[in-house]
Amino acid sequence: MCGRYVSTRSPEDLTGLFEAIPRDPGLVLPPSWNVAPTDPVWAVLERADRESGVLERQLRALRWGLVPSWSKSTDGAAKMINARVETVGEKPAYRRAFAKRRCLLPADGFYEWESVPASGKTKAYKQPYFISPQDGAVLAMAGLYEFWRDPAVKDGDDPAAWWATCTVITTEATDAAGRVHPRMPLALAPADYDAWLDPAHEDPHALRALLATPAGGRLDVRAVTTAVNNVRNNGPELLDDAPIS
Repeated sequence: MCGRYVSTRSPEDLTGLFEAIPRDPGLVLPPSWNVAPTDPVWAVLERADRESGVLERQLRALRWGLVPSWSKSTDGAAKMINARVETVGEKPAYRRAFAKRRCLLPADGFYEWESVPASGKTKAYKQPYFISPQDGAVLAMAGLYEFWRDPAVKDGDDPAAWWATCTVITTEATDAAGRVHPRMPLALAPADYDAWLDPAHEDPHALRALLATPAGGRLDVRAVTTAVNNVRNNGPELLDDAPIS
């Protein structure tokens, strides 16, 4: 799975990298070295402009943890942070979004954990690893997004009436990442952004063919400090190498 990741690029950097326009100019999400479920995250997606109807590529903030449009509540959002590529086109929670509401979730890299058994006086613990492209390029994780209408808010034009949420698509881990955890996020190459984001592109087989191993398998995997295990910790020091015991 992908349960935490790092996203430190500014909206200005992201609009340039993805040739997108800001959906909410002036909105700033602070850099995060410990993005966690239910956090607001940057996403790149394509939607028609409300007034002109012209399709435009947008950079906008979504809440990580998908809430299907038909859900009665948002209670399950924290558990809907990942969608398995093997079943994403069939499961009711993701099927509609996979067909029409796909996005990219920019990241510097992601974390995975390896269980370390107790040894002597040392208790068992989970060792985090930071996994990122070797060349330092942005990791464009494949994602889906949905809109959920809050029935408790009577005015449908009130921004509070709508939740915009997302999930990360995952696959079996390969190469170095596979030695840490059996699952990993899928990613898109820049040449495939257009086809993935186009809401008119609905062929499930063609869409799956776009999904690839992050960075073509050229990933850097290194142990980092266990401070990242606590979601309250956030800062560049979380990427420090794990101390040698």
